[in-house]
Amino acid sequence: MQHSPASSTSNVDSQRTAQDPQAEHQAETPLIHDTPPKRTRDFTDLLHAVGALLALVVVLLVAAYLNGMTKGVETDARNAGQALDWLMDVPTTLLQQLTAVCIVISVLIQILVNREWLHSVISIIALLSGYAACALLSAGLHAAGSLDLISALASNGTGASPISLLPDMYAGLGAFLTVAGPRRMHSTVKWGWNALYVVAAIMIMVSWHSLPGVLVSFALARIIGMLIRFASGSENKGTWGRHLAQALADIGIHVTVLDRREDANNEHAVIQANVQDDLIENSRIYDATGEDGSHYIVSVLDNQKHSAGYLSQLWQWIRLNGVVVRRDRSAQDAMHHHLSMLLGLGHIGLPTPQAYGVTDSGESSVLVFDAGNTPGPFDLSWLDDAQARSLLTYVGTANSRGYTHRRITPDCIVTLNGTDPIVAGWQNGDCASSQANIALDKVQLLALLSAVIGIDRAVAAARETWGDNTLIDIAPFVQKAAVPAATRALEGWDKHLLGGLRDRLKALLPQDADEQLETVTLSRFSLRSFIALTLTIVAIAVVFTQLRPDAMIQAVRNANPWWALLCMVFSVIAWLGTGLTLAAFMDQGRRHWFGIFCSQAASGFTAVSMPAGVGPAFVNLQFLRRSGYKNTAATAIMSAVVVSQALTTVVLLIGIGIFSGRNTLSGMVPTNTLIIAIAIVALVVSLAMIIPPVRKRVITTYLPIIRSYARQLLEMLTKPKEFAIAIAGAIVLNVAIGLGFWAALLAFGYRTNPIETMFIFILANTLGSAVPTPGGLGAVEAALTFAFSSVGVPAAVALSATLLYRVCFYWLRIPIGALAMHWLDRHNLI
Repeated sequence: MQHSPASSTSNVDSQRTAQDPQAEHQAETPLIHDTPPKRTRDFTDLLHAVGALLALVVVLLVAAYLNGMTKGVETDARNAGQALDWLMDVPTTLLQQLTAVCIVISVLIQILVNREWLHSVISIIALLSGYAACALLSAGLHAAGSLDLISALASNGTGASPISLLPDMYAGLGAFLTVAGPRRMHSTVKWGWNALYVVAAIMIMVSWHSLPGVLVSFALARIIGMLIRFASGSENKGTWGRHLAQALADIGIHVTVLDRREDANNEHAVIQANVQDDLIENSRIYDATGEDGSHYIVSVLDNQKHSAGYLSQLWQWIRLNGVVVRRDRSAQDAMHHHLSMLLGLGHIGLPTPQAYGVTDSGESSVLVFDAGNTPGPFDLSWLDDAQARSLLTYVGTANSRGYTHRRITPDCIVTLNGTDPIVAGWQNGDCASSQANIALDKVQLLALLSAVIGIDRAVAAARETWGDNTLIDIAPFVQKAAVPAATRALEGWDKHLLGGLRDRLKALLPQDADEQLETVTLSRFSLRSFIALTLTIVAIAVVFTQLRPDAMIQAVRNANPWWALLCMVFSVIAWLGTGLTLAAFMDQGRRHWFGIFCSQAASGFTAVSMPAGVGPAFVNLQFLRRSGYKNTAATAIMSAVVVSQALTTVVLLIGIGIFSGRNTLSGMVPTNTLIIAIAIVALVVSLAMIIPPVRKRVITTYLPIIRSYARQLLEMLTKPKEFAIAIAGAIVLNVAIGLGFWAALLAFGYRTNPIETMFIFILANTLGSAVPTPGGLGAVEAALTFAFSSVGVPAAVALSATLLYRVCFYWLRIPIGALAMHWLDRHNLI
């Protein structure tokens, strides 16, 4: 075999592989053509850098806003260190300098002895960069001007200079050790970290450095070190050359020739794959010849190169919801699993690349294939209907035995020795799979075939192979999140393909049954998850900005406990009323009474992040969907509940106002607000309908849905028994919240007419709740205080009663609602 002059790094092992000196023929000297692995960018370094950045931000926030807690932790540490009072006599500067010198010298000696010259240079650059970054961050934090933050970070050992706010020792040495590592490869790095931790603990105990300052400095060190290590690359510790030949000998392959394929992959791609080794990601591929003349393809996966594939798996795990995604943390895990998948598929009779065996050596794992039965690329432009059915049968057979692929892309369609195409690259798949993963496999292959041969031909082949029932079952999974980006990059793909495929599958359903195909949520980063995250953030902001614990505690302390308890009882009765209204419109067999009560309790949690009235409607809609109602029916029931409650509130206000003689109604309702709102909505709708495309879409798409919804809503409201029960529940709700405020007034010794109190409360609460703040915060309190003050209740009593009412009907509902939400989620009811 001849090699180009460029292969000057080739390693020819001069030792004989024959083990028996009495053998008649010694084995030929193995000819090894290999290139030492280059420095590798490990993408887990970026992940660690991001984690360190988050830790740094958290420490700074805690130091700025929870200064007392950090001071308490420091005090505890100093108290625990009283036994080390003798350390106070040791010059702290000397201790720091001695530690730094010992760490740097010992680590550099080991690196230089190993002749890792570039490694030593980069490590020193990291050391200097850590010190410089610490000075810059100190100056920036000092310039920010937050006295609480500065006082939390400052210490006796950092000095008065703005650039010395943080202890730079840990930033510099931490960055140095990060780049000089990993600790498993260099013992001095391991001991260096241990020494640095011990010194940091001592410095905190003797009050020389502050705890937040030390933590920020360590986090900065990891950020700088990881970024430098990623940019420069780290030394690849994988197995190559004669060590690889020795590893192959461990599984019975005594090579005479081991030749690396230099251009097997695209060196610029983050994740590389080649069909010759069944699409193992970021592997090195070799052609090997055994002493018996057998030919093999050797695939070597290094731990550092596997990190990109692991992060890809991790991203799929984060992005997808409801499906299982493998997360192979090491090259050994990935290769061993890949071999087991190939053996399992072959056992059930499916053609696969012929795997010989797997062996591990150092930081690498090696999977060997028989070169006589390796896959080759398949040109999808030549795919016909018979071959499409063959692919569908292949995946269907694997799925029927619990095997799923989980990432079917165009590259996975290969051929073995010119036969019909098969699906390769099962390293990300698994056995004993769930129905969701099986459906995902089928959707990925069906979408790929639709992009190649068209939707009609693909669906026809799938109907013949899988059957209509299977296609109907997978229809809810037909969505963009289920299809890999490589498939969406095909020439035959367009943005309407998935919609057309979904419509084609819907056509297989019986007439008027298309609502059964409710889309399954696969992507975590959907509009729903974004709204949930936003609401959580708003809720946290509301709790920390609007909660006035001092005023509320004072109000509760001054209240009569028995009347305050009665106010809380009325809060629970209000949930029973709303639950009764919801249950009235539900079918008898779908009424889960405790679930209904919990759904109303959960509205107390959503109220903290949603305007008043919106939270209960949102929870009711989700509960009805999980109870088996389709979108249109659930919306109709939820609307019927809202109509019942609104109608009851209006009738009670008018009735009580007439019989009590109160004229508060005319004086408190804004005269033009409602008219202006209706006019604006009508204007927007009219302008939209003037545009022909919008008008056509509304008429063809949305008007049938609106008609169906209106028909179901009218049907709900025209059932006398159900409507009467709903009205009764709404009355219980209004009476309970009105009497709850009446009890709050009595808790402070002020007696009022309960009927008039209900009237004024319902009116003021309704107007306050109309303001689109979370739970009507601020507006409800102002409206109630003003309304009752204007009718003769002392302002102090009105304010105290309002605070007590909000404690019982709002703040205490939040933790109860959170528990109810958790219970509903565990039982798949929301």
